[in-house]
Amino acid sequence: MPDIDSFFSSDGPLARAVPGYTARAQQLEMAQAIAGTIASNAVLVAEAGTGTGKTFAYLVPALLAGGKVIISTGTKTLQDQLFNRDIPTVRAALKAPVTVALLKGRANYVCHYHLERTVQDGRASFASREEVKYLKMIERYAGVSKSGDKSGLSEVPENAALWQQVTSTRENCLGSDCPHHKSCFVMEARKQALAADIVVVNHHLFFADVMLRDEGLSELLPACNTVIFDEAHQLPETASLFFGESVSTSQLLDLARDIQAEALLGAKDFAALPLAIAAMEKAARDLRLTIEGENMRMPLAAVMKNAGFGSALDELLARLDALAAMLESQAERSEGLENCWQRTREMTGGIKRWRDEAEAEGFVRWVEVFSHALQLNATPLSIAEIFNKQLSGSPRAWVFTSATLSVKGDFSHYNSEMGLNAGPNASRSACWDSPFDFANQALLYVPTGMSEPSSREYTEEVVKAALPVLKASGGRAFFLCTSLRAMQRVHELLLIAFAREELEFPILLQGQGSRSHMLERFRKMGNAVLIGSQSFWEGVDVRGEALSLVVIDKLPFAPPDDPVLSARIEKINKEGRNAFMEYQLPRAVINLKQGAGRLIRDETDRGVLMICDPRLITKSYGKKIWRSLPPMKRTRNLTEVEEFFARSDATAGV
Repeated sequence: MPDIDSFFSSDGPLARAVPGYTARAQQLEMAQAIAGTIASNAVLVAEAGTGTGKTFAYLVPALLAGGKVIISTGTKTLQDQLFNRDIPTVRAALKAPVTVALLKGRANYVCHYHLERTVQDGRASFASREEVKYLKMIERYAGVSKSGDKSGLSEVPENAALWQQVTSTRENCLGSDCPHHKSCFVMEARKQALAADIVVVNHHLFFADVMLRDEGLSELLPACNTVIFDEAHQLPETASLFFGESVSTSQLLDLARDIQAEALLGAKDFAALPLAIAAMEKAARDLRLTIEGENMRMPLAAVMKNAGFGSALDELLARLDALAAMLESQAERSEGLENCWQRTREMTGGIKRWRDEAEAEGFVRWVEVFSHALQLNATPLSIAEIFNKQLSGSPRAWVFTSATLSVKGDFSHYNSEMGLNAGPNASRSACWDSPFDFANQALLYVPTGMSEPSSREYTEEVVKAALPVLKASGGRAFFLCTSLRAMQRVHELLLIAFAREELEFPILLQGQGSRSHMLERFRKMGNAVLIGSQSFWEGVDVRGEALSLVVIDKLPFAPPDDPVLSARIEKINKEGRNAFMEYQLPRAVINLKQGAGRLIRDETDRGVLMICDPRLITKSYGKKIWRSLPPMKRTRNLTEVEEFFARSDATAGV
């Protein structure tokens, strides 16, 4: 591999190609460590503080190393950013002759078969004229687009319900039996990925298709020399999702819709089928109605105490069995009906396994309830063994990087969760601090006189304590909450307080628009207060004066009644270990570091991080938490906060 140092020097290729490029020792050291990892097919876990320039630190060695590289990132937005901006910049600077492919999940590509079927169904079934208009646009786009990627058709909103009917899922794809197999956009994207030197995917796709070897992608990982995970702190959650199993009432309703459409085309004369479809659909909806409330997670034991749930589940299985028997008799009439029969059998099998193998070793079974749907889940208690097996396949390099993987430089929690500390694949860990001057750029404020977070009036106290800080900052704040309920309450209380105090800072609430749209509004307003929950804790970058205060209501411990968390805690404690110190605390620290990371995004940013939770000071573990945060000056004195903002505003001329 060519000499890495020269590429990162102040007069090197990156400095010449990237406006405002600054040579940073941390970035060079990280790039050297990654180059060594690639050369020796090793495993590296690398934490890089905000501003290190970790994207270039892994792209340069990846592009210079030769061989095939998969880069997996947290979201489709970051995927697009890598593919459209970062990789072309580095490739041009290095003059590296590498080919690059972007690969997304199938739901992102128009499916010729499902589009044709939706058009044939006639437009009478559409809810609005708008949907008819969208369908014409999609039909035209599918005829001229090379990729079929729905992001290329911005005139049709990404969340339009119609997309579901003109894209495929893993379940309803006909594969090589499809009459459009040769012109399939998904197949074309995969073909390009198999041929490219660098393939950009997201974590969901990596685990769903690449690692679990979806037919058609089974050759991608074996052909690969290096895998790089950016935003790697998200992997334990994503991997748990895909190494487990789930069936939802939404999937069953989609199946009913697909059978109906296939029956119209291939089995119009079979009068009993529509009745069986309607009966299954009703049984799926009835199952959802047996549990009151929404946005809840419940363990299997609690759900099974509900007699209505058990009998509704039995009724659903009976309806699915009856439907499967009918579909079997019609399956040979078309590929679509054959596919629907197989899907019905698979989903029935999944529900029966969930119900009957409740005590299966190593899995926790639970139910998640949404406003209109219900999902049955089986989640592994640990993904370490499963993931470690994947690492020990063919020799290749694995790089895991993020700004938040350790607790004050200790990676043992992350490594044990991911199975990276065992056997011949044991990882090397390294940490590079942010180059920013946190001691002068930022202040950590923990207010005095706060009750315990479990107290009934806690959210009211949070808003009361935050109000003078919001006045001092002139708005320009993210107000981050650890639950949706707290977020809604903070919104109500701030509206009242701002009206009472005649404060004219605009208030934005998560959910009032897409995240990117809300961030755009926040930046433009310049003095807004954005109240958010999980969506705004990470992956959000607001530089400059528009964001000068981040308020965090509570330390982000996961709710202990979460069925997966409580089963994992029980398992760790049964083994004679301390689940709080080994599992709950490190996860809270990593989440808190993500939220805190929204504040200082470049060398000129200044701001205050306000954490309202008194446990940061009163509990023995509090020191471990704040010592894991960037080295800001700390205070409990409101006057110091007001003086900090007065100095910052004077310097910036605000």
